[in-house]
Amino acid sequence: MKKEKLLVFVSIVTMSIMCYGLLSYTSYRKQLPSLKQFRSVHIETLVQDSTLNIRALELVDSIGPTYLTSRGEFGILLPNSFINHVDSLKEKSFYHHKINLSNDTLQLNFRALSALKEKGFGITIGSPALLYQLNADLEKNKIVYEEHHPKAFYDAMEFWNDDEGIAIGDPTADCMSIIITRDGGETWTKLLCEDLPKIKEGEAAFAASDSNIAIVGTHTWIATGGKVSRILYSSDKGKTWEVYDTPIVQGLETTGMYSIDFYDRLNGFGIGGDYTRPADSSANKIRTHDGGKTWQLVAINQSPGYRSCVQYVPNGEGKALVAIGFNGIDYSSDAGNSWTHLSDEGFYTIRFLNDSVAYAAGNGRLSKLTFKE
Repeated sequence: MKKEKLLVFVSIVTMSIMCYGLLSYTSYRKQLPSLKQFRSVHIETLVQDSTLNIRALELVDSIGPTYLTSRGEFGILLPNSFINHVDSLKEKSFYHHKINLSNDTLQLNFRALSALKEKGFGITIGSPALLYQLNADLEKNKIVYEEHHPKAFYDAMEFWNDDEGIAIGDPTADCMSIIITRDGGETWTKLLCEDLPKIKEGEAAFAASDSNIAIVGTHTWIATGGKVSRILYSSDKGKTWEVYDTPIVQGLETTGMYSIDFYDRLNGFGIGGDYTRPADSSANKIRTHDGGKTWQLVAINQSPGYRSCVQYVPNGEGKALVAIGFNGIDYSSDAGNSWTHLSDEGFYTIRFLNDSVAYAAGNGRLSKLTFKE
């Protein structure tokens, strides 16, 4: 009898612990912050100029957005804290500082920009390819790399850290053009084709939004496009490379990936399509869960169609994405399986400040985007 009572007591205690644990877990789950669901976006135009054409945009800590244009202009939006000591400017929320690196004999077209805490770099398309170390003072800008080749065309640039960076461009031989710095941008070295995967016929890259490169720690992914659209991958900051196929639409010079982003070392997303057929959504969105080794088509024949830039929303658990292009802005909360069209306003590129504010730029303007639930 005592044994039976003991068993009953143990059972009651065990059930109590289980129920308490379940209730505690349920309470804990209720307290966890839920993933934001964007329903709309408020667009505030900060700079508007019909001559602006911005595809290279970056955010600098404590300063704000910086950009380069197809006319050779370098612009910075300085916050009020930088200008409030000037009587004529102290009432402004920001000051738009802009210089032009082009001159009568040299017309520059920038599509790639990387901005560090202390300095920035931008590279031009076409030949000669000129890589500038940028400075707000026009006289202090300097060329740190140049390449004279009729096929030179650089598309994107990123840095792993303050010392090491990478820029990629279309092939001038039988591999993609990749240049790397290991000394903070003072010198750049072009990798030999013998150290890179061979390209296939018609394979190149797009200079649409300066987002062909994604970096997470030492891991680097490069999106190619055109008649062939693949992923070049390096696990060691560009010392060794592998190449992976993708199922995104390809076969024409205007098809393929235009943009990639990675949330972490495993989860990434690519978008593009064909800008000459912007409504086509049959095979323009791809996703990976294994670090880019394999990719799957998502949202097949579902909007959006062609988009030039995609970015993960910070703190979005690898599920929240925003895609942008000249036909509008779209949002996904389920890792790209389905999308909500937020705006018809067109832009080329976007960068997030936090999990609800981003800056976007394109033809004629630079804007602040506030995403709302």
